[in-house]
Amino acid sequence: SVLQLWLLVAQIIQSSYGQIVLTQSPDYVSVSPGETVTINCKAIRSLTESSGTNSLAWYQQKSGQAPKLLIYGASTRHTGTPERISGSGSGTDFTLTISRMEAEDAGDYYCMQYFSFPLTQ
Repeated sequence: SVLQLWLLVAQIIQSSYGQIVLTQSPDYVSVSPGETVTINCKAIRSLTESSGTNSLAWYQQKSGQAPKLLIYGASTRHTGTPERISGSGSGTDFTLTISRMEAEDAGDYYCMQYFSFPLTQ
């Protein structure tokens, strides 16, 4: 059927390219309130669509809680994300910047690509 053919094509494409690996740095950072933190995320291949859209998101996760979306499209703030948190970058290199750190900013931060399946972080 058409659906089976599409799934087969998708599997072939995925196996040809493999999953996109993301590398974040630094692994850990300790800062004082009021300071600025920069987190980097590097992909093994471009996450920029032909339209110019960057398929990268940033999440914050606190212990015992579900991840919270902060940034999508590499630089667009999700509803509720404060202006002091910003994202930038394109292609393979992306950055999350948190200015004027506050106690509530403590947690784990992840970049995630949605350029292709499987989604990776």
